[in-house]
Amino acid sequence: MKFSSQINHRHIVRLLGCCLETEVPLLVYEYVSNGTLSHHLHDEGHVSTISWKNRLRIASEIAGALAYLHSYASIAIYHRDIKSSNILLDENLRAVVSDFGLSRSIPLDKTHLTAMVQGTFGYLDPDYFHSGQFTEKSDVYAFGVVLGELLTGEQAISLDRSEQGLANYFRTAMKQNRLFEDNQVVNEGQKEEIFAVAKLTKRCLKLNGKKRPSMKQVEIVLQQLGRFQEPFSVQKTRIQEHSLQQQTCHDYCSVSERSHSYTFGPVTEEIVQDDEVLFS
Repeated sequence: MKFSSQINHRHIVRLLGCCLETEVPLLVYEYVSNGTLSHHLHDEGHVSTISWKNRLRIASEIAGALAYLHSYASIAIYHRDIKSSNILLDENLRAVVSDFGLSRSIPLDKTHLTAMVQGTFGYLDPDYFHSGQFTEKSDVYAFGVVLGELLTGEQAISLDRSEQGLANYFRTAMKQNRLFEDNQVVNEGQKEEIFAVAKLTKRCLKLNGKKRPSMKQVEIVLQQLGRFQEPFSVQKTRIQEHSLQQQTCHDYCSVSERSHSYTFGPVTEEIVQDDEVLFS
């Protein structure tokens, strides 16, 4: 894509150049060595090998990459095919968003109207499917499905479920309070922390796109939760780094004053309540 060479984010695959020695020119991207997130979550022999701490960090990294794309200068970039098989992992399990074949650059506050719905079944925004209008909230919905995969270990589409897809399964399981039955994740993380991510996932999967949070809001909540796992010295360093970024990065890093109000300490029910206000 014409904007690929202008993207510079550590969690977005880098375009290295173009190979002209073939009949059809080929774009050359960086090599990310450890396969896809889908491979680590779902393939036999790799299931449940990613700890809850790493799952939460990976989710935060993906959210940060998407928030960057949606806030890129005066032109927003919608990925349009977010799924676990398009998230690459390196040797340190660092997440890298890839595959921009369906991506579009859109002026801010605009939508992308298509005559033909494109994407991957199981991750498609219902609003987009019915209206043909792809918005930033369509990427949020697809990210919500990926969050559901990280939380449950379930695939977006599975023949083992009576429900059509993970999104429906997740909403039903949350309503019936049975999301984490026989689930390894619940045994690894703090209950309040996992519950906060589950509620965030539920909001990303709202059928009405206008009721979903923005990717900036999602990133902020996930970063906040991730910091609860760090020693105070690391938290202090991150705050200093964040202040420096505010001075040098206007398009992406300038978020609302509320966005910079982080609370450090044990995750509590109060944090979940704050999220309710943030995403109302």
